[in-house]
Amino acid sequence: MRVFELAKKLGVSTKELTALLGRLHIKAPTHMSSLDEGAVAKIKAALKPAKPASPARKKSVMPVSKPVPPVSKPAPPVSRPAPPVSRPAPPVEKPVSPPAPPVLQEPIPAAKLAAPVVVAAEPPPLKPLSIKVPLTVKELADKLAVSPSDCIKRLLGMKILATMNQLLTEETVEKLLKPYGYQYQRMPTVEEQVEAIHEVEDRAKLKPRPPVVTFMGHVDHGKTSLLDAIRKTKVVEGESGGITQHIGAYRVILPKGVITFLDTPGHEAFTAMRARGAHVTDVVVLVVAADDGVMPQTIEAIDHAKAAEATIVVALNKIDKPSANPDKVKKQLMELGLNPEEWGGKTIIVPVSAKTGDGIDQLLEMLLLEAEVLELKADPTKPARGIVLEAELSKGGGPVGHMLVQTGTLHVGDVFVSGPYWGRVRAMLDERGHRLKEANPSTPIELLGLNGVPKPGESFLVVPDERQAREIVSRRQEELRGATKPTSRRVITLEEFHQQLKVGRVKSLNLILKADVQGSLEALRDSLLKISSSEEVSMKIMHAGVGDVTEPDVLLAEASDAVVIGFHVGMTPEAEVLAKLEKVDVRLYRIIYEAVADIRAALEGLLEPRLVETVLGKAKVLEVFKVSKSGTIAGSQVLKGKIVRGAMARVFRGDEKLFQGKISSLKRFKEDVREVAEGLQCGISVSGWTDFQPEDLIEAVDVQSVAQKL
Repeated sequence: MRVFELAKKLGVSTKELTALLGRLHIKAPTHMSSLDEGAVAKIKAALKPAKPASPARKKSVMPVSKPVPPVSKPAPPVSRPAPPVSRPAPPVEKPVSPPAPPVLQEPIPAAKLAAPVVVAAEPPPLKPLSIKVPLTVKELADKLAVSPSDCIKRLLGMKILATMNQLLTEETVEKLLKPYGYQYQRMPTVEEQVEAIHEVEDRAKLKPRPPVVTFMGHVDHGKTSLLDAIRKTKVVEGESGGITQHIGAYRVILPKGVITFLDTPGHEAFTAMRARGAHVTDVVVLVVAADDGVMPQTIEAIDHAKAAEATIVVALNKIDKPSANPDKVKKQLMELGLNPEEWGGKTIIVPVSAKTGDGIDQLLEMLLLEAEVLELKADPTKPARGIVLEAELSKGGGPVGHMLVQTGTLHVGDVFVSGPYWGRVRAMLDERGHRLKEANPSTPIELLGLNGVPKPGESFLVVPDERQAREIVSRRQEELRGATKPTSRRVITLEEFHQQLKVGRVKSLNLILKADVQGSLEALRDSLLKISSSEEVSMKIMHAGVGDVTEPDVLLAEASDAVVIGFHVGMTPEAEVLAKLEKVDVRLYRIIYEAVADIRAALEGLLEPRLVETVLGKAKVLEVFKVSKSGTIAGSQVLKGKIVRGAMARVFRGDEKLFQGKISSLKRFKEDVREVAEGLQCGISVSGWTDFQPEDLIEAVDVQSVAQKL
């Protein structure tokens, strides 16, 4: 007989029986442990005498205690008169000792001691005063019941010049209140007051609640099919390709109790959703195919469950297949820290088959048993609080939220807030579309009445009235605006890299890489890292992973000014919408060389253009003319090449370079010309330079910027 079966038979809880087994030194580590006939008999024998033992002890204690007090009580009064006889002896000796210190220097220290006592008398303690800051001088004066001029005088004493309508900061209010006998106490916000109401917990009102169970595991291992067999409704048929696309929550009512199931998607693209499902769950059912064994997503699911500190129960699915090898799977699970109970561990492994229905009843029994051991409780009398599993904008009903009530009871008509949105519950539906008037703890619902679409994973909580809901939401929206204000910057794309101004000489290109398999990812990473060979430009790979481009990838790219590069992968619909909204550059490639070529071009665009100088000609200054309209003109002769108007000119005196500027005018006799050839004379004006002297050299230079290549 197993421990939990014996507990039911004896009418005690599994926890009490497990404690008794420990006292009796009977080895049974979990509630699934088996007990032989001898152990069962020993337990029954231990339970029978336990009841009459307590009254027998009470009878034996009572008669012993009654006669003892009367005998012992009269004895003390007889012995107490003896001390007064010995006390008069000391006073006879005391008068002999006083004449020795008649100098009476004791009064002086006594006076000294008395003085500090008077000084130490502290002023009355400051009374706390809750004030909403900032506020004006007049508003503060009204609260203190003093005139505004009195407050202004005290502020002047603090070297603060203020008027009646001037706003006071928190620091100033704190200083100003002390002379009036008050201590500044920040008034809690409406949100903090509501949170405080929700945090109060009365243990006497706690009642057992259904467990929230999450099905997790690798894709195609039969999570949805197994859940479908449990709740007797078809979900797979309505899903794309048999893969669950959204988190679904379902409540299953069984003869022995109620269980709330969360079905998280198994595809790698929804890793974030899977993590979200694990954090609201009590028990995780890890579905592993008996023929496939542990897969990469199985390991991810185990990590998420452990991070959420949830109890793991393994459902070994597809045992009806001829290729099923349960022992092999158990060995793989043991390597991951899930030691099977039958091998001396604590992990319950239940062989099941979603196709034939074998083992499902045992799985449900184990889930209810785990819930009993966990002692899950919640207060249904409190205002409701829960979490948003999913939210969407429906065509007919507006914003719709898929919620899970975690504590309290949600009623139709309740006002609630969720993230930067609020609403009033207009209607609640269960997973089958039936209307609900109220939702108790661990109840999944579809809620109508939101004024916006909150993010999945956001909490919701009921507030007393609409005014408080509006105030909480307006503050949250203000905080969001403040947080998103700097994001008005333009998100970088590969085409815009060379146009964006960078701070400092070193420039960086941030990348997020996604590939179909690990081998492709390593090849792509190695090829890209070979490009970056310049000291002026660097490339940083922010994240590299296997699978489709998801929302977290886009959010990371938006936050780090990165470009997402996908190789032989696609994008989730949510990631596409988010990428368009945030204007994140996502590039998907089928050929690795195309990706390398585009990145190379982007990095080359980041390099500062290289300035290439070509000397056009040189001229020697023969004479200097000052003309009122044209300024200073250097009468020169072209020694080599040609001098071109508009070209860059460098003025040399000997080997020293004096100035560099643009040739503003070029004259041949009295006419303006475009260029002057070698051997001819001309008049040259250089903008910004007038200090020409004979024998100076003017060098005409053509400067062109050439894009650098890596």
